[in-house]
Amino acid sequence: MVGRALLALGLAALAAAAHAADPAKVLRWATTSAERGFDCVRESDELTGTFCDNIFDALLQYDHLARPIKLQPRAAEALPKITDGGRTFTFRIKPGIYFTPDPAFKGRRRELVAADYVFSLKRFFDPKVRAQWAFLLEGKVLGADKLVEDAKRTGGLDYDAPIEGLQAPSRYEFRLKLVEPDYNMLYILTMPATAAMAREVVEHYGEAIAEHPVGTGPYKLGQWRRSALVVLEANPDFREEYFRTAGGEDERDALIARHLEGKRLPLVGRIETAVIEEHQPRWLAFLNSEQDYIRSVPVEFVDMALPGGRLAPNLARRGMQVRPDEVAWVTYTTFNMQDPVVGGYAPEKVALRRAISLAYPVHEEIATVYKNQAIKVDSPIAPGMAGYTPETSPTLEYNPAKAKALLDMYGYVDRDGDGFRENPDGSELIIDQASTPVQRDRQRNTLWQRAMAAVGIRMTFNKVEKLPDLRRQAQLGKVQSLTYGWIADYPDGENFLQLFWSKSIGGANYSLFSLPEYDRLYERAKTMPDSPERTELYRRMVHLIWVYNPWRVNSLFRYTILIQPWVIGYKKHPFGHEPWRYLDIDLSKLPK
Repeated sequence: MVGRALLALGLAALAAAAHAADPAKVLRWATTSAERGFDCVRESDELTGTFCDNIFDALLQYDHLARPIKLQPRAAEALPKITDGGRTFTFRIKPGIYFTPDPAFKGRRRELVAADYVFSLKRFFDPKVRAQWAFLLEGKVLGADKLVEDAKRTGGLDYDAPIEGLQAPSRYEFRLKLVEPDYNMLYILTMPATAAMAREVVEHYGEAIAEHPVGTGPYKLGQWRRSALVVLEANPDFREEYFRTAGGEDERDALIARHLEGKRLPLVGRIETAVIEEHQPRWLAFLNSEQDYIRSVPVEFVDMALPGGRLAPNLARRGMQVRPDEVAWVTYTTFNMQDPVVGGYAPEKVALRRAISLAYPVHEEIATVYKNQAIKVDSPIAPGMAGYTPETSPTLEYNPAKAKALLDMYGYVDRDGDGFRENPDGSELIIDQASTPVQRDRQRNTLWQRAMAAVGIRMTFNKVEKLPDLRRQAQLGKVQSLTYGWIADYPDGENFLQLFWSKSIGGANYSLFSLPEYDRLYERAKTMPDSPERTELYRRMVHLIWVYNPWRVNSLFRYTILIQPWVIGYKKHPFGHEPWRYLDIDLSKLPK
């Protein structure tokens, strides 16, 4: 009897090993924006989030296939126990989760414990970290404000000082206590920014921590050539974990579920991320089978890949798969509200921003720049998000005549006869819009310049830099205007509305918008559950954005993903990152 049991255990171990990541399976893809490092709290771009999501472990995650979306435990054993009227969240961490080996651990095997989440969430409040995601927890964690005040006074956070709202009562129990209810907190705790880091590692590497990610997730950093190539390798110390789902939407999802059933994650042994900023070489690399999927199909090649919205016959014959890029991605043009020319809250400044917005033909941008892979939207909240209302704004219509009349009314007139208007005080009026050095931005710049010249505004594009640098400069108020986008992190309009909260300045509030009336509405709404009353508060906040125009809301992307026939399991979650841990490669289908 004992012999049979041992034999069964041995066979189970072999089966588990057989399903572990295969080093022969390599997933290759390309991104258009270079990485800045691997510190999940410090950077807010999607690429950093993608790497961090696969290197580190948040407490929770999304079910890969389930729609409507469902949450699952990740490093936690289960969804939390919520008490105290929605203010206290108690988690139990799964025992037996280990960080990848690192010199910081001095040869010891280091287990993930509750205290790691206490430490990691404290990093949000450390002024030395300069956390881009600080607004997710700012003012929310019980007792944190005092710690933040002390940190600002001394220049550094005392990580040994207790906070009532961040507790580890035992080795595996983590407790988060909030000042007031936050009905989006569970979504926030899926985000890579809230994942666990080891204090020893952070202190060992100091300012270089962004170059040394040490996590407990399914992958670890392998090779890294800055702004060129990032290689992740399957983590050999990753816990025994198997795919689970509440089910998908269609037979394609059912096929994924059947393929992954009983398989240990992850399956792919190596992920190679190349940085290819221009769309044409990225598209050609995909066609040449040098990349395993392309997210998303570059707009310049949409008509070639998807004529009439259907997969081109030559690609269909190759067995290509098509998936929608399920993201709530709103594009917008920011105006620096602290800039002496385009910023400010005086009537003439509001009039200038409104005139610029009225004069810009978003419909042409969608048709020519995005090849109709987007739709026009007026609300900063993406359609389908909780709190969205389907209203339009007269401040965002395309109406050059109205733009001219508004400029005339507020004293923006051409005094020297050169065809361009001056400021009301007679000084030169120039709006410089920052951009990146890629073809798409050059196309959009041409459209902006032509549209502004048509109403007598001189627009330049002198600040041309890579996107991470532009984001940083925008946060510091060194960018006058910037066309950018925000991808929703969780399915609630609050995720967009926080971008205008004054406490998000220095983080994701790139327009530096600060309005007490808006702040009051936001701070009231963020403690409420989804309800008609809260939706009305959201509506009032959206109207204030339309009135003051810190953004010119432009469009919502409707992109398409193409996947090579040998890739199994790809489905983009609307609020998750790249689903690498769920992907498999059919080696028999690889090109010879």
